[in-house]
Amino acid sequence: MSNIELALWSFPVLLLLIFLRAPIALAMIAVGAAGTYLAIGTPMMVLNQLKTLTYGTFSNYSFSIIPLFLLMGQFATLSGMSASLFRAAESFLGHRKGGVAMSAIGACAGFGAICGSSLATAATMGQVALPELRRYGYPGSLSTGALAAGGTLGILIPPSVILVIYAILAEQNIEKLFVAALIPGILAALGYMLAIMVWVRVSPNSAAVKERVPWAARMRALGSVWPVLAIFIAVVGGIYAGIFTPTEAAAVGAAGTGLVAMLSGKLDLQGLKAAILATASSTAMIFLIILGAGLYNSFLALTQLPQMASVWVSEQGLSPWVVLTAVLIMYLLFGCIMDSLSMVLLTVPIIYPIMSVLDFGMSADDFGLWFGILVLIVVEVGLITPPVGMNLFIINSMSRDIPIGQTYRGALPFVLTDMVRVVILAAFPSITLWLVWVIDAL
Repeated sequence: MSNIELALWSFPVLLLLIFLRAPIALAMIAVGAAGTYLAIGTPMMVLNQLKTLTYGTFSNYSFSIIPLFLLMGQFATLSGMSASLFRAAESFLGHRKGGVAMSAIGACAGFGAICGSSLATAATMGQVALPELRRYGYPGSLSTGALAAGGTLGILIPPSVILVIYAILAEQNIEKLFVAALIPGILAALGYMLAIMVWVRVSPNSAAVKERVPWAARMRALGSVWPVLAIFIAVVGGIYAGIFTPTEAAAVGAAGTGLVAMLSGKLDLQGLKAAILATASSTAMIFLIILGAGLYNSFLALTQLPQMASVWVSEQGLSPWVVLTAVLIMYLLFGCIMDSLSMVLLTVPIIYPIMSVLDFGMSADDFGLWFGILVLIVVEVGLITPPVGMNLFIINSMSRDIPIGQTYRGALPFVLTDMVRVVILAAFPSITLWLVWVIDAL
């Protein structure tokens, strides 16, 4: 069997292991190690590669941003900021039809701006918003679907752990990626709110509305979210202004959210220990997946499959837009069986070199930013599509009386808005890149 055939056979073997519920990190390590051994025929080479790859990967200073952003999310969860964000959003939107659900989306967007994790955003906001949605008679499908979709804003609105990983893999500028993600993230939140507006008009008896909150109370509720705004400006604004590197900004954000949690009285020694242990556990899981993807991608590089695929695609004379469409559809399909982090780690080293040689009428830097945002949005959809929609399972686990099928159906309108957003951003790259161009011009 040639090396190319070996590489091609590795894909169905990897997918089979995933279907058999093997942890994806271990599946990639097993397939990568076995493939390398079969390609080279020397077991010592595989062991040596594990040693050098582990050190070479995790000695990268840029990866230190991951545990810092995760710790920032842990502190944000403990601090009670999620409740303040929801109350503030509800005071402005709760009196409108579907307003409580729209408030949950707005609060998810705000929490995502200081958390960077989709799962943490969904879990935290679910605890705060689900009781209110039940109180006002929202159907289980809309309640769980809206919160699962709102949780995806945690990986799109900067800062985002997955954006950082994409930047490292594709050798892109992290600061510019954060800038490029801002407008698509806002469009995502607005799109989800629009889906709720349509839902409650199609089904006018699906939910009650709150009484209108006086403006004085609205201002007080808005004033309670100042720590969120301050941390967001310090972290993201500091990166944009060039005051901090992304790693320094992550450290500032973690320290700031920790201080807010401590001053609120919700972070004691036991809570600090739990936050550090949870951060360590999540970091270990992410780093193991990174190692598995690195080993598997090293095996593919050894077989020359990515290089040959890039040459083959360029020789076919296909329109770049046809190739882009096929790639995005592939991501949608992969999202049904893989988690978002594994998808990015596994595919970007293979797909990005293929896409980067195609002519989309823009510079290489602009293409890297634009393509990364498109990939992130489609990966985000995988969090709310069955059967491996992690956000769906998290929200459904918090509402055991709602069948998972209802949660699936409730997520469909939000998936549709994501698809519309992908089409718009793909057709008009300037929407994604405009803010980057403005900041570069300043």
